[in-house]
Amino acid sequence: MGMGRWVSGLERMLDTAHLRRSEPSTPASFRIESYDGHGGPAGIVLRGRVLDNPAPSRATEGEGVGAAALRTLQNFLTKELPGVPLTVRIAGTTTTAASDDEGYFVLRLEAPDAPAGPWQSGTISLDGSYRGLTGAHTSPVDVRVPEPSARFGVISDIDDTVIKTGVQRVGQMVVQTFTGSELTREPFPGAAELYRDLAADVNPVFYVSSSPWNLHAFLTAFLEHHDFPRGPLLLRDLLGTAEGRESKHGRIREILDLHPDLPFVLIGDSGEKDPEIYADIVSSHPDRILAVYIREVRLDPGDGRVEKVVETWARDVPFVLAADSSAVRQHAETLDLL
Repeated sequence: MGMGRWVSGLERMLDTAHLRRSEPSTPASFRIESYDGHGGPAGIVLRGRVLDNPAPSRATEGEGVGAAALRTLQNFLTKELPGVPLTVRIAGTTTTAASDDEGYFVLRLEAPDAPAGPWQSGTISLDGSYRGLTGAHTSPVDVRVPEPSARFGVISDIDDTVIKTGVQRVGQMVVQTFTGSELTREPFPGAAELYRDLAADVNPVFYVSSSPWNLHAFLTAFLEHHDFPRGPLLLRDLLGTAEGRESKHGRIREILDLHPDLPFVLIGDSGEKDPEIYADIVSSHPDRILAVYIREVRLDPGDGRVEKVVETWARDVPFVLAADSSAVRQHAETLDLL
């Protein structure tokens, strides 16, 4: 779950500073940052952001803490570009969009007419001119479209579920977030192997987190470096967009709605609100959830919060409070998920 609360003040401060700047000039480092989309029979959802910043660098072996901290800071020192006209071409469809006040765009398209998955490739381009900037300025974008052979999907939290974060230890979390990189941050033992076996090359994996979109490049690089299966990351803007501040419930429901033929496995942790959120999802979609796995990471496992959720749990959907990835694997095998 989130790195959200402590960085919200930082982003508010930076956005206020942007508003105090002089009249907009021609972007010097125009960039369309596209995020992997997803879709199926019910349509496609694509997200991205338009910025006037160079693309973030990748971590290198042996770099110092200062270099890692500078890279993280640059991911938050963004200059958003509002009202940018865009053309999107994906899965045989062409449409237009525009970025909102925070530079974000969200597109909802009709179901793809191209053959199913696993990934459909497309482009997002500048449509016309913007503040004196011309040319296509094209960025590639990919959409995860599950194949008919997929048996189920996986929806997973990230912080303290796949990556060691220590959300309940705020000081530790801040230091790790700003001074770590995809090369130095650690996954939980056995997590990558577990996720690869659940994915089995055909089952889609979705990573849903309360972390801000500013960390998208880092999280994508971390998952790739540690050999987790590729899948769309659904994060959120800390300050809210024109559509409001996206809740984790909403992002999970979006996945369920766009993939109506797939049941899902939910994986999270006990550190914050995953048990309660997943209980709500099971309550509203009991026939869509095969199992819920919660990694035990509480500082005080005896606080009773998760146990209270279990008391009201739907008994026909397995709920497993797991000490480690091996415990998840052992139970998943009994359900023929591996």
